[in-house]
Amino acid sequence: MNGILIINKEKKWTSHDVVAKIRKITGEKVGHTGTLDPLATGVLPILIGKGTKFSKYLIEHDKVYEVELELGKKTDTADAEGRIIEEKNVDEEYINANLQKVLKSFIGKQEQIPPMYSAIKKNGKKLYEYARAGEKVEIEPRKIEIYNIELLKYEDKCINLKVSCSKGTYIRSLCEDIAEKLNTVGYMRNLNRLQVGKFKIENAIKIEDVNLESIQEHLITLEELLKENDSIYLSNKKLKLFLNGVNLRISNNDGLYKIYDDNKFIGTGTVKNSLLKRDIIL
Repeated sequence: MNGILIINKEKKWTSHDVVAKIRKITGEKVGHTGTLDPLATGVLPILIGKGTKFSKYLIEHDKVYEVELELGKKTDTADAEGRIIEEKNVDEEYINANLQKVLKSFIGKQEQIPPMYSAIKKNGKKLYEYARAGEKVEIEPRKIEIYNIELLKYEDKCINLKVSCSKGTYIRSLCEDIAEKLNTVGYMRNLNRLQVGKFKIENAIKIEDVNLESIQEHLITLEELLKENDSIYLSNKKLKLFLNGVNLRISNNDGLYKIYDDNKFIGTGTVKNSLLKRDIIL
């Protein structure tokens, strides 16, 4: 059982909880491509078996979120889990006049300061560990890109948005920054991840529906995942060399390829400078 399962994570489940449940059901090595906070819902790609080796090709994926930003209150965690540390007036007239312009100002490449309550490490220690201990540390900004922000609704001091962004983007920080530009404070009340790369919530399975049969039914194999990648067919002699780690001279362009023994998919290989090198072998 090697491949990727797309989970529609529910609130209160941690990414680790989901991994543990699927590991128990399958008995396979299981991992994920990036943590989704316990209060967040939505798409969580789960890697099973030798699919775990494929994580290096998935961590760069762009993401799409639906987010609810509540204005007028700021929390220490920047989300609904934290305690309120500041309250500020919300000027409805100003927001109605400037909201679209403010949202548009966040589109593009930029530097973002991650929230203190995050798993980013500083001097070998996670930021949330410093935060819980009441210690302050300098947080380096990260380069991110916001591709699009769509206003879905604004009502009763709550802004509903659809955000398309690069990896490494913290939506909690984005919410606080948007609120600041609207001359108030705010926090992320709800977050639903709609898409990770080409994995969409419409194709995800709820954790309550996960069992051995449903996993087998919804598992995306590595061959299916790479359907748009070109294939390389190896003779028996070249296959033995390839499997033993010998780089093969080849005329193909650089890139990731599906490797076949006759018509049997055996894994992946990478071509660089006209040399084929083994990658993931099933």
